[in-house]
Amino acid sequence: MMKFLLALPFVLSMASPAVAQTVSECDWQAGAQSIMEPWDDHTKTFGEGAVRLAVLDTLEPAAAAMHLLVLSPPFDEVGGRQCKTIGSGDKVGFSGIRWNALSTKYDPNVGLIFEVPVSRYDPASGGFPTGLLSFTLNQATGKIDAVVLDDTR
Repeated sequence: MMKFLLALPFVLSMASPAVAQTVSECDWQAGAQSIMEPWDDHTKTFGEGAVRLAVLDTLEPAAAAMHLLVLSPPFDEVGGRQCKTIGSGDKVGFSGIRWNALSTKYDPNVGLIFEVPVSRYDPASGGFPTGLLSFTLNQATGKIDAVVLDDTR
């Protein structure tokens, strides 16, 4: 992963740009009814159980209904975790998330690093290009940075 981070400035300068993704406070997308079934197959924990990711399917808009739920430290005064969603735009999700391909690494200088292939609806072409959603989570501060690197294949 360190090689990826060192190469990131080069990758970002290539023709396929990185596109920042929206990290939002939990809202209507994060309701329990949106967790993709079966729950055991679409949620994972990390950081000794302190971090939980889940795939959300809000059904609409059909071309962009999938979001990622992130429950993580820091904890509030009563022990609750922060709740965030990651989507491709303001309240708009992804067309698909290849959950089985999710990978994670830990870098003490950055925090948890997650990568998962996603697809997004492109209104200009009517297609669904794929890319690699890469996001970091700093458990100490709660900061989440997310970007999609376009697939160049």
